[in-house]
Formats: sequence, C-alpha cells, structure tokens
Amino acid sequence: MQEFTFSTTGRISFGAGTAGQVGAQAAELGVKHVGLVTDRIVRDLGLIDTAQESIAAAGLALTIYDGTAPDPTEDMLDDAVQTLSGCDGIISIGGGSSLDIAKLVAVRLRSTQPLTEMYGVGNVTGGRLPLILVPTTAGTGSEVTPISILTTRSNEKMGVVSPVLLPDVAVLDPELTLGLPRAVTAATGVDAMVHAIEAYTSKLRKNPISDALAREALRLLGGNIRTVCDTPTDRDARGAMLLGSCLAGQAFANAPVAAVHALAYPLGGQFHVPHGLSNCLVLPEVLAFNAPQAADMYAELAEILFGTGVTLADGFRKLAPEIGLVTTLRDVGVTQDDLHGLATDAMKQTRLLVNNPRPMTYEDALAIYQAVL
Repeated sequence: MQEFTFSTTGRISFGAGTAGQVGAQAAELGVKHVGLVTDRIVRDLGLIDTAQESIAAAGLALTIYDGTAPDPTEDMLDDAVQTLSGCDGIISIGGGSSLDIAKLVAVRLRSTQPLTEMYGVGNVTGGRLPLILVPTTAGTGSEVTPISILTTRSNEKMGVVSPVLLPDVAVLDPELTLGLPRAVTAATGVDAMVHAIEAYTSKLRKNPISDALAREALRLLGGNIRTVCDTPTDRDARGAMLLGSCLAGQAFANAPVAAVHALAYPLGGQFHVPHGLSNCLVLPEVLAFNAPQAADMYAELAEILFGTGVTLADGFRKLAPEIGLVTTLRDVGVTQDDLHGLATDAMKQTRLLVNNPRPMTYEDALAIYQAVL
C-alpha cells in the first residue's frame, strides 16, 4: 500500500436544526464580529434566519454579504472582502459558490498575499479567520474541501487549493435543503456522485480512506436521488443526500477529481452553465472514454448505483432524463462553432487532467464535446 495523507474539516455537525448552533460555535472560536456570506435567494427564503438568531443569542455582531451567485468571480470576492472588512470570523450559508467565496474571504481578511499568487496547489502562504460552513445544497461538498474555484476576469475557471481553506466547522442541516427546486436537487446530486466516482479512480492520490468514503457516498446518493427529486420534502432522503455529498467531498478533497471537471469548467466559464449541470452533461462520455483503463473500478461503482448488468456510463445516460436533467450541449446554448474553444480551455485544466485514469488529449476532449452536442 502506498503512502498517503488524509485531511478534512476539524468538526462536522449533522442533524435537523444544527444551523442554530453556529452562533455558539463561532463564539467558541473566539469570534466577536461575524461576517456572513450568502446569496440573495438563500436570504429571501429565510434560510439564514435560524443562524442569525443564534449569532444574536451568542452576543456577536453581524455583517451580511449576500452578493454571491453561481460561478463566483474575482469581482464578487473583492466586493465581499470590502463589505466584511471589519469582521473577525466568517460563516457561510449557501451553495458551493457562497462557500467558495467565504473560504477566500477568510484568507484575504488575514493575508496581504495577492489572489493571483494563491491560484494553484499549495500556494497560500498566510492564515485565515475562523471559518464555519453551512451548505444548503447536497452537491459540492465544499464544506469539507480545501478548494475554492473562481471565474477570472478573462472567463477562465481557476482554483485555489490549500489546507488553509479547510474550515473549522462544517454544519450539515437537512432542513436547509428542503426547498431546493427539482432541477437544482438533481444536478447537485449528480455532481456529488461525480466527486465520489472521480475520487475512486483518481490516478495519483487514490487511497483506502477516500475509497471507503466514495463507496458509502454513492450508496447514499444513488439510493436517494430519485426520492428527493420526486418527494422533495422527504427529510430522511434529504439528510442522506447531504451526508452523501459531504462524504464525497471528503473523498475528492484527498483523491482529486479529473477529466469530468476539466471538461465541465469551460461550460461554466464560457456559458455560465451551473457547475452541477455542466458535470452531468459531460459525465457519460468521459466515463465511456475512461472505461478501458478503469473498467474494474467502474464495474464496482455501477453495481452500487445501478445494480448488475449496467455500465456506469449507460446508467447515467438513463438517470439524467429520469430526474429531469437536459442531456445535450445544445440544450444550454452551445453550438458546433463553440467546441474548439471549449476543448482548448479544457486542456488548460492540467491540475485536474493529471488525475484522470486515462491520458486525455485535445482531440479526445473535442470528440467528447462533439458526442454530447
């Protein structure tokens, strides 16, 4: 067995109503003035209300930044840092975009290092403020990953990857996911499955702990995704999806994702396709491409998700329309003329492509986009 290192969030709280603990948890971390990162939809839906009450009950000051949006940008980060400049601790309640912004706000408010020097793996040199993350979607697993993804001013997806970004506390409250629309539930659920699949087949850092987490994540996700799409108020199914997403996040935080994400990022950067959906679109064809090198592992995972006699790629080809997801690039506005640019940008995602079980060339990426068109 090869050497490996496994890191994750220091504390994870799971259960209905646990968002009401964040004020006390922030106080335990020595926070006096909370900066809360969220988005307007989450705020308008009242999903931060319980946390606000707990922050007030703990006697802490509060400033809210609610300007995050899908595919968070460098400008968004700058706005959040300016708004929260007087805070000494960060809490985020929202989807992966809010959580990703919050991680970097916590760093930027403690460090003078330029953002451009942070991009890449292991380049953050400063510390961060105390950080508590509370996801409202069951998909990204951002609450347990040392990763933040931004869209740059040149419309490229860039990642900051550093253990500094792992939060102090992750709070998993299934109650916050009950109001998710079907399309978001479906896309984020498949996104979490992608995290588990790519972690399980990661070429460079696959390890026994991530493997175990990935298998359990897929058991929870595969066993509940149809239920949460068809019966969105099923609290047990929502909790299973949220926990599955977290376990998948722990897995890929230590055994990194690969070509599915590399081909998905340009769809978000160029066409602003939500990240979960962009992963869903390219997933079956990337799985088919990788199958010659990953056949045995894919067979194990296909049985967990779909039972015997179904390939992983075919299982997802069938699942997507069942849960209401579009399945072609044309459905999101991509044309034949766009494929060259997409493939070119995908090949820039070298930190991801090195993890793929099968080497991928520009021609391979172009053929996959063509097959999905």
